[in-house]
Amino acid sequence: MRRYSANGQLETVVCNKCGKKLAVQKGILREGALMLDHCWDYFSEKDGEIHHFDLCEECYDDWISQFKIAVDVEERTEFF
Repeated sequence: MRRYSANGQLETVVCNKCGKKLAVQKGILREGALMLDHCWDYFSEKDGEIHHFDLCEECYDDWISQFKIAVDVEERTEFF
């Protein structure tokens, strides 16, 4: 869950699963997190709904450990 100030700067990020408040300094998230924004479309029970959530890295790791098919991971050598 993200909260922004009136001028649009990121103020707070809270993990939707465990409730942990993540470190944000000067509008920049300072620790690992997954931000998901998904717009459900036809053939779902959530047609037209947009879901937003954040997971801390620990909750993300816990979540994907339950997958029957492992997440495909590749290494990035350059960050921009």
